[in-house]
Amino acid sequence: MKRTVLKFGLIAGAVASVMMLANVPNMAAGDLDKGEILGYTSIVLSMLFVFFGVRSYREHAGGGHLTFFRGLSVGLLIMLVSCVCYVATWEIVSNVFMPGLGEKVFTCWIEKEKAKGASEAELAKMAGYKEMYVKNPLANVAMTFMEPLPIGLAASVLSAAILRKKTPASSPVT
Repeated sequence: MKRTVLKFGLIAGAVASVMMLANVPNMAAGDLDKGEILGYTSIVLSMLFVFFGVRSYREHAGGGHLTFFRGLSVGLLIMLVSCVCYVATWEIVSNVFMPGLGEKVFTCWIEKEKAKGASEAELAKMAGYKEMYVKNPLANVAMTFMEPLPIGLAASVLSAAILRKKTPASSPVT
């Protein structure tokens, strides 16, 4: 299982990371609409490898058989590896190559919501998130991890449900 998880998790992480790097110019320019569309599209594409990884595990390690819970565990582990790659890429980009990028993204987000007519309470809440994100590295990592997590969870559950295959019953000897 370890080999399948690492192989497909690293492929999924590479896809998410490369596409994130392609999206950095949009984020740096403050184009959050393009950034969100491209960002979540890249996460969905990378999580397709959860399905392929669970299928590969079923065919190679499981001998063609897979329970829902075994498929779910393989999918969740692949998703976890992918998410770690995604977060690591963001942390390197936003702290080493483009310091302040995260703060800029939050500032653009707050300005966008202000232009839409967000209340002062909502703007203050967003400013609190920005403050926490900028000043607390653990909060920064946790918030970044939460971006691909829901899509990865859905991909893991769907893959396990679609790919489960019970062991065929033994046929009686006649």
